[in-house]
Amino acid sequence: MALPVALQLFSVGGDMGKDMIGTLRAVKGMGYSGVEFAGLFGRSAKEVRDIVTILDLVPISAHVSLGEMLDNPEKVFETYREIGCEYIVVPYMPDERRPGKPKFWETLKDIERIGTLSAQYGLTMLYHNHDFEFDKIDGKYGLDVMYDTIPASALQSELDVCWVNVGGENPCNYLRKYAGRAPVVHLKDFYGVRNDNMYELLGVESKKAPRPTNFEFRPIGYGMQTIPDILAAANDAGTKWLVVEQDCPSLGLDPMGCARLSRSYLASLGY
Repeated sequence: MALPVALQLFSVGGDMGKDMIGTLRAVKGMGYSGVEFAGLFGRSAKEVRDIVTILDLVPISAHVSLGEMLDNPEKVFETYREIGCEYIVVPYMPDERRPGKPKFWETLKDIERIGTLSAQYGLTMLYHNHDFEFDKIDGKYGLDVMYDTIPASALQSELDVCWVNVGGENPCNYLRKYAGRAPVVHLKDFYGVRNDNMYELLGVESKKAPRPTNFEFRPIGYGMQTIPDILAAANDAGTKWLVVEQDCPSLGLDPMGCARLSRSYLASLGY
């Protein structure tokens, strides 16, 4: 089954900041059916809802920092419910909250609490992984510990297939492992190998180290991932939406060019 395809708007964040309406119109023109938000750029929930309604884009989900959700969960959930999102996503875990770190177990309790609350607003909470969740606790991946600890009623997965691969696991196997708990999948391609400076590319961590030269994010179909196999696994897992994300442009293209190339490749596969 050809699943619908959305774009994580972090991929074109610079364009969104300059011209939200024009960028969203262009995203729709590329063939994306939906969008996943990463900030509202000063717009109200009503404004954003009206924009996506006019453009016929489905506002499927939003990445909101764990800190923001913990500080004022009711405001966050009310905002994205008004926009029309179905999912709300924990996008990243600060270093001190990661598997094996002092606040990891506290973090699981925090996520369960806000995930339970989000359901009262009609939103399903997801967790978007990177590679550090594949650090082990007593021989078990932190990601698996999370999903074994927090009930599915409070937390579903948004498996990022790039980071699963970089973390050392087969994305297809992991999608099937979480069948029934993987409603949204982050499609991401890459080229290269894991190294200590990859997060310099995301702009979320700065170690004052040079950006890696042996790793780069790629448009879908232009990297090392076996995309047709991943799409088949997503179907097997009961996935409802595919979300394209490219954290940093490559191949000499700007972010919009990369988003367009990813969408064209998926269209060539019938998606």
